[in-house]
Amino acid sequence: MQSFLARQGSEIKGVLSGFDRVRFRGTIRWLSSWQGMMSYLGTVRVPLKGFKEWAMGLTSQIKQATQDLAERAARPLIHLPSSSESKEARALEVEASDRITEGLICVLSCTEMCRTFEVGPNRALQKLELRAKPGKCLHYYFYLRHREYGLMHLRLQTWLPLTIHVCLNGREWLAQRLLARGIPFVQRDNCFVDVADVRRAQRLLNQQLRTDWEKQLNGLVRQVHPAHPRLFPQVLDYYWSAEETEWATDVMFRSPAALAQIYPHLVRHAMTTFGSGDVMRFLGRRTTATVHGNFTGEVVTSLKTRPEGMRVKHALNHNSVKMYDKQGSVLRVETTINDPRDMKAYRTKENEPQGPKHWRRLRKGVSDLHRRTEVSQKCNARYLEALAAVDTPTSLQEVVGTVCEPVQWQGRRVRALAPLGQADGALLAAVVRGEFAINGFRNRDLRPLLCGDASNDPAVVKRQAARITRQLRLLRGHALIQKVPKTHRYQLTTHGRTTITALLIAKQTNVQQLAQLAA
Repeated sequence: MQSFLARQGSEIKGVLSGFDRVRFRGTIRWLSSWQGMMSYLGTVRVPLKGFKEWAMGLTSQIKQATQDLAERAARPLIHLPSSSESKEARALEVEASDRITEGLICVLSCTEMCRTFEVGPNRALQKLELRAKPGKCLHYYFYLRHREYGLMHLRLQTWLPLTIHVCLNGREWLAQRLLARGIPFVQRDNCFVDVADVRRAQRLLNQQLRTDWEKQLNGLVRQVHPAHPRLFPQVLDYYWSAEETEWATDVMFRSPAALAQIYPHLVRHAMTTFGSGDVMRFLGRRTTATVHGNFTGEVVTSLKTRPEGMRVKHALNHNSVKMYDKQGSVLRVETTINDPRDMKAYRTKENEPQGPKHWRRLRKGVSDLHRRTEVSQKCNARYLEALAAVDTPTSLQEVVGTVCEPVQWQGRRVRALAPLGQADGALLAAVVRGEFAINGFRNRDLRPLLCGDASNDPAVVKRQAARITRQLRLLRGHALIQKVPKTHRYQLTTHGRTTITALLIAKQTNVQQLAQLAA
């Protein structure tokens, strides 16, 4: 990312990284599965033939408590006949007309799809059975203008298993903190186009990572769902997970013209240069599976034209990284995670908090949220780093001409590169790969990419390592890479990233496109 920022230099006012939209899900774990629900019915001695009446009693309590809550707050409870109507737009209309500055704005209700339970006859066994299935039930949307979180809402399912969602916006959260501290800013939609003190604003965003989410979310539920403690004889707390997180890095340009000048080139580069392997690396996945043909997921890159500009999206299964221009002068790179199981966290087993730590699957639970943000930020950084060489104002000859001639390095002659040749072309493509953008690469990292021989024969390994050492010396001689002090790692120089990216783009451009550019 630093290479991209350095390249744009004085055109950038600042960078803000933090949550955009976050959707938390609260589940009562005992009631969330068929096995758990059957166990609970046995505990409270509710027979299957009495399930519907018992469940309707719970729903009636929730409805009455919600009506009482709206009446005490003197706020409207509005039923929407269609679930497709924009609830946020309706809430904002109420907020504007009633001039609400803090607290409950309104409660909206509508019938929506959900996962639920019902009891029906099993004709084969000639008895009743409990079924977990998709269905419809009434949902309540509680829209709040919160003192700390800004505009937010909670969505409560009124039929078992009584799932609740809490939707926050990290930029709204930041706006509330900037207002409280008297820091001037300009906010449009859900992004900031100007902040008087960017460093302080980033420190405020970093406080989101130190939030006790369980405590905060339970406090929000108590505000809008007062019936919950009275529904069950036992204390059935909600288990909180992050169902969807959007982590955005906003690069604020000084003018819309500065962003408009480079953005079409960024879009073209993202669409024509980033392949499936690059997308996997951006999102922290190893590409070994693609090499051996074991990858069963789906990588999709799409371009969407919106009224305000173009958006490039790279999706890997249920997760994605996308780039788009916001409000004319903000370049946003955003990582969205819906399924964190594709990532890893260094942790203990859930049921062994004092046990040994290993790299395990990242969980949806809020206990792994800090690691989730770390993965997202690294993805954004890798993406921006890969864009660092775009929009070079000099000609291709000026950029790459020196590498096509022999040079002297440390008193010895270094041959010219042959970037269009197979061997040197493969070397250049290997060192510019996305997974090396942050931590660099070693001789052993390049070996499987350039040699393609998985032999464990020490003689073969030694011969391959010596060959790659000579290739690394070639790149160092042309100042394309540099050694990381006190390590065996190498990193691309700014000149190297610019030069190699330009060469790779030129190789992928067909004759017709070159002719059009020359016309």
